[in-house]
Amino acid sequence: QVQLVESGGGLVQAGGSLRLSCAASGRTFSTYDMGWFRQAPGKEREFVAAIRWSGGRVPYASSVKGRFTISRDNAKNTVYLQMNSLKPEDTAVYYCAAQTKSGSYYYYTDYDYWGQGTQVTVSS
Repeated sequence: QVQLVESGGGLVQAGGSLRLSCAASGRTFSTYDMGWFRQAPGKEREFVAAIRWSGGRVPYASSVKGRFTISRDNAKNTVYLQMNSLKPEDTAVYYCAAQTKSGSYYYYTDYDYWGQGTQVTVSS
């Protein structure tokens, strides 16, 4: 069983930055591929970014490419999402997720464990 806890969300003005963290329990974090998704009110959960267990990155969602960076620290059992140049359309609840078996990375059904989410609100 894996428990994921996100933190770092908040209210920020457009153009600002936030760094989200996702702390994982368990000794096998370093073997999991990790992803970030987001869900805005009335919309489906959508892929944002993913990182392989080795640290290799998966192509970002086009909407965040060049602005967001995913990283991980296996020694700290933590994955991060650095978000720069934030826009009002980035407003959503952000979730981290762990994938314990090979999958495509881009669909929420590829992931086995989820955090509770952290709210990010970007004001214009």
